[in-house]
Amino acid sequence: MSIKILATGGTFDKIYFDAKSEFHIGQPMATSILEEANVTFDYEVESILKKDSLDIDDQDRELIRSKVSEQQQDKIIITHGTDSMVETANCLQGIADKTIVITGAMQPARMRFSDAAYNIGVATTAVQLLPPGVYLAMNGQILDPRNTHKNVAQGRFETN
Repeated sequence: MSIKILATGGTFDKIYFDAKSEFHIGQPMATSILEEANVTFDYEVESILKKDSLDIDDQDRELIRSKVSEQQQDKIIITHGTDSMVETANCLQGIADKTIVITGAMQPARMRFSDAAYNIGVATTAVQLLPPGVYLAMNGQILDPRNTHKNVAQGRFETN
Protein backbone atom coordinates (compact mmCIF):
# COMPACT_ATOMS: atom_id res chain seq x y z
CA MET A 1 0.00 0.00 0.00
CA SER A 2 1.22 3.46 -0.89
CA ILE A 3 -0.31 6.82 -0.06
CA LYS A 4 0.01 9.76 -2.47
CA ILE A 5 0.08 13.19 -0.82
CA LEU A 6 -0.66 16.15 -3.07
CA ALA A 7 0.35 19.50 -1.57
CA THR A 8 -1.49 22.60 -2.71
CA GLY A 9 0.01 25.16 -0.32
CA GLY A 10 -2.22 26.93 2.16
CA THR A 11 -1.39 27.68 5.77
CA PHE A 12 -0.01 24.14 6.15
CA ASP A 13 3.06 25.09 4.10
CA LYS A 14 3.28 28.84 4.82
CA ILE A 15 6.46 30.62 5.82
CA TYR A 16 5.98 34.00 7.52
CA PHE A 17 8.69 36.59 7.03
CA ASP A 18 7.87 39.61 9.17
CA ALA A 19 5.57 41.23 11.72
CA LYS A 20 3.22 42.27 8.92
CA SER A 21 2.48 38.57 8.32
CA GLU A 22 3.85 38.58 4.81
CA PHE A 23 4.08 34.96 3.76
CA HIS A 24 5.21 32.67 1.02
CA ILE A 25 4.29 29.05 0.42
CA GLY A 26 7.31 26.86 1.11
CA GLN A 27 8.13 23.24 0.38
CA PRO A 28 5.51 20.69 1.49
CA MET A 29 5.76 20.14 5.23
CA ALA A 30 4.08 16.72 5.06
CA THR A 31 7.45 15.17 4.16
CA SER A 32 9.31 16.40 7.24
CA ILE A 33 6.36 15.72 9.56
CA LEU A 34 6.09 12.10 8.39
CA GLU A 35 9.87 11.62 8.50
CA GLU A 36 9.97 12.89 12.10
CA ALA A 37 7.08 10.58 13.00
CA ASN A 38 9.07 7.60 11.65
CA VAL A 39 6.06 6.21 9.79
CA THR A 40 6.42 2.80 8.21
CA PHE A 41 3.96 3.05 5.33
CA ASP A 42 5.02 3.97 1.80
CA TYR A 43 4.14 7.48 0.69
CA GLU A 44 5.05 10.01 -1.93
CA VAL A 45 4.60 13.78 -1.63
CA GLU A 46 4.10 15.94 -4.71
CA SER A 47 3.64 19.70 -4.73
CA ILE A 48 1.05 20.59 -7.37
CA LEU A 49 0.19 24.17 -6.29
CA LYS A 50 1.69 26.75 -3.97
CA LYS A 51 -1.33 28.92 -3.26
CA ASP A 52 -3.29 30.30 -0.39
CA SER A 53 -6.66 28.59 -0.62
CA LEU A 54 -8.41 31.95 -1.02
CA ASP A 55 -6.57 32.17 -4.36
CA ILE A 56 -7.53 28.67 -5.56
CA ASP A 57 -10.03 28.98 -8.40
CA ASP A 58 -12.08 26.57 -10.52
CA GLN A 59 -9.18 26.03 -12.92
CA ASP A 60 -6.95 25.02 -9.99
CA ARG A 61 -9.66 22.68 -8.72
CA GLU A 62 -9.82 21.01 -12.13
CA LEU A 63 -6.03 20.57 -11.98
CA ILE A 64 -6.36 18.97 -8.53
CA ARG A 65 -9.16 16.70 -9.78
CA SER A 66 -7.07 15.67 -12.79
CA LYS A 67 -4.02 14.95 -10.61
CA VAL A 68 -6.10 12.83 -8.22
CA SER A 69 -7.72 10.91 -11.08
CA GLU A 70 -4.42 10.07 -12.76
CA GLN A 71 -2.72 8.65 -9.65
CA GLN A 72 -2.00 4.93 -9.57
CA GLN A 73 -2.52 4.95 -5.82
CA ASP A 74 -6.09 4.63 -4.56
CA LYS A 75 -5.30 6.39 -1.26
CA ILE A 76 -4.83 10.14 -1.70
CA ILE A 77 -4.26 12.90 0.85
CA ILE A 78 -4.41 16.53 -0.17
CA THR A 79 -2.92 19.23 2.04
CA HIS A 80 -4.93 22.36 1.40
CA GLY A 81 -5.68 25.75 2.87
CA THR A 82 -8.69 25.75 5.16
CA ASP A 83 -10.60 28.66 3.61
CA SER A 84 -11.69 26.77 0.49
CA MET A 85 -11.00 23.11 1.24
CA VAL A 86 -14.72 22.32 1.36
CA GLU A 87 -15.16 23.67 -2.19
CA THR A 88 -12.23 21.62 -3.46
CA ALA A 89 -13.51 18.50 -1.70
CA ASN A 90 -16.90 18.91 -3.31
CA CYS A 91 -15.24 19.30 -6.72
CA LEU A 92 -13.65 15.87 -6.20
CA GLN A 93 -16.96 14.09 -5.56
CA GLY A 94 -17.59 11.24 -7.98
CA ILE A 95 -14.01 10.10 -8.52
CA ALA A 96 -14.41 6.33 -8.41
CA ASP A 97 -12.33 3.80 -6.48
CA LYS A 98 -10.21 6.29 -4.54
CA THR A 99 -10.20 7.29 -0.90
CA ILE A 100 -9.43 11.01 -0.80
CA VAL A 101 -8.79 12.84 2.47
CA ILE A 102 -8.21 16.58 2.50
CA THR A 103 -6.54 18.17 5.49
CA GLY A 104 -4.97 21.49 6.39
CA ALA A 105 -3.90 23.57 9.34
CA MET A 106 -5.06 26.66 11.18
CA GLN A 107 -1.43 27.53 11.96
CA PRO A 108 1.59 26.87 9.70
CA ALA A 109 3.36 23.55 10.30
CA ARG A 110 6.57 25.49 10.88
CA MET A 111 5.09 27.14 13.99
CA ARG A 112 5.46 25.60 17.41
CA PHE A 113 1.74 25.53 18.20
CA SER A 114 0.36 24.15 14.97
CA ASP A 115 -2.34 21.58 14.36
CA ALA A 116 -0.63 20.47 11.12
CA ALA A 117 1.15 17.36 12.47
CA TYR A 118 -1.97 16.17 14.25
CA ASN A 119 -4.14 16.74 11.18
CA ILE A 120 -1.80 14.90 8.79
CA GLY A 121 -1.66 12.05 11.32
CA VAL A 122 -5.44 11.82 11.41
CA ALA A 123 -5.56 12.02 7.61
CA THR A 124 -3.01 9.22 7.12
CA THR A 125 -4.96 6.95 9.45
CA ALA A 126 -8.29 7.85 7.88
CA VAL A 127 -7.15 7.25 4.30
CA GLN A 128 -6.07 3.73 5.28
CA LEU A 129 -9.35 2.83 6.98
CA LEU A 130 -12.16 4.59 5.11
CA PRO A 131 -13.98 3.28 2.04
CA PRO A 132 -13.63 5.14 -1.26
CA GLY A 133 -15.03 8.67 -1.15
CA VAL A 134 -14.04 12.23 -0.28
CA TYR A 135 -13.47 13.30 3.32
CA LEU A 136 -12.07 16.15 5.38
CA ALA A 137 -9.77 15.47 8.34
CA MET A 138 -9.78 18.47 10.67
CA ASN A 139 -10.02 19.07 14.40
CA GLY A 140 -9.77 15.37 15.23
CA GLN A 141 -12.79 14.52 13.11
CA ILE A 142 -13.50 12.92 9.77
CA LEU A 143 -16.12 15.07 8.06
CA ASP A 144 -18.31 14.77 5.00
CA PRO A 145 -17.57 17.91 2.94
CA ARG A 146 -21.12 17.91 1.56
CA ASN A 147 -22.44 19.04 4.95
CA THR A 148 -19.45 20.77 6.55
CA HIS A 149 -18.42 24.39 6.96
CA LYS A 150 -15.54 26.29 8.54
CA ASN A 151 -16.55 28.16 11.68
CA VAL A 152 -14.10 31.05 11.39
CA ALA A 153 -14.98 32.50 14.80
CA GLN A 154 -14.25 29.20 16.58
CA GLY A 155 -11.34 28.20 14.30
CA ARG A 156 -12.79 24.77 13.54
CA PHE A 157 -14.84 22.76 11.10
CA GLU A 158 -18.40 21.72 11.91
CA THR A 159 -21.24 19.84 10.31
CA ASN A 160 -24.16 21.91 9.03
